[in-house]
Amino acid sequence: MPGADTRDRDPTTRQDAQFRADAEPIFSRLSLVSCPAIVVAVSGGSDSTALLLLSHAWFSTPRCATRLIVATVDHGLRADSAAEAAAVAALAGDLGLEHRLLRWEGAKPSSGIAAAARLARYRLLAEAAREAGTDLLLTGHTLDDQLETVAMRAERGPGRGLSGMAPATLFQGRTWIVRPLLEIRREALRAMLRRAGIGWIEDPSNRDPRYERARLRASGGGAPAHAGFAEAQRDRADLSRRAAGLVARYGQPSPAQAGFALDAALLDAPDGQAMRLALRALLAVAGEAEQLPAEAALSALLAELGAGPARATLSRCLVEHRGGTLRIVREGPRKGAGAASPTGGGPWSTFLPSFDLELARAVAALAGQPAPPDLPFGSHNEG
Repeated sequence: MPGADTRDRDPTTRQDAQFRADAEPIFSRLSLVSCPAIVVAVSGGSDSTALLLLSHAWFSTPRCATRLIVATVDHGLRADSAAEAAAVAALAGDLGLEHRLLRWEGAKPSSGIAAAARLARYRLLAEAAREAGTDLLLTGHTLDDQLETVAMRAERGPGRGLSGMAPATLFQGRTWIVRPLLEIRREALRAMLRRAGIGWIEDPSNRDPRYERARLRASGGGAPAHAGFAEAQRDRADLSRRAAGLVARYGQPSPAQAGFALDAALLDAPDGQAMRLALRALLAVAGEAEQLPAEAALSALLAELGAGPARATLSRCLVEHRGGTLRIVREGPRKGAGAASPTGGGPWSTFLPSFDLELARAVAALAGQPAPPDLPFGSHNEG
């Protein structure tokens, strides 16, 4: 890796002691119970290189039996990508860590390449985690990435996306993507690397104007003006908890296992905001929709249902208000077998942010499906 100096990597050295001190507030929240291994995603950039060194300093102590596996995804989109992956492998070797090279094979799409590469990257990393017997994957997203994400979503208008990236996100129902550096600025991480004499790779795609994030960086976007995401995160998690409570309170067993049944008194719940989110989530899961239905569409549905009896449709679902019961069933055959499942189809089938975990659990319980796994934090309030 350009500029890297790994000649003295004994864990007792002064610089490793400094990395351990820096790592303590970052990793002490992680719960390592029944976690034999952790996969660390490392591209060779400053953020992921800092994550690797901090992880190594924290998890290589005698008190910790967790095995670190370094994984690098080669998307095959640039001529230098193979050499960069080899540099990461060399650094991992100097640290005494196992390295896995993951290649994105096959034809690449002509449009939407950034989104396709992101999905392919997480799929490959999740496969590596499963092969290692773990459900925990660490990525090097920083506060700078968070601010940029919120800024890009703000350009698209208001909504739940303004909460930004979650500290942890469940991928495809089984692998936790954890972002330990999400509260740290990139420059602080680079200062750590400079003190240790460790270099990093500059990815030219970060300056490629074809990509939205690169254009935002070039314009100086993602400024602290968008830092209100912290309050948005708290509000989103709180609303999720309130909506989960309504699903648990008003949900009824549905013998047909073809959708959801609820006490129609839900429609008159005093917490109208939570009621609306609960219905949007149930509709999206039952209809196997990737996005929650729009607020305006939900308002139209509620107006149609009225005091009942009535029937209406939304998000590929038939909604019936009759006899004091509200039924939500998918129109047409389901993609998957069995009842609606929050991680088997719908808005959380690929990415379930920790903000929405309690609501997803409540929906899973109502559907008679297994609950999503616990967060990999020491406290249930984390994330």
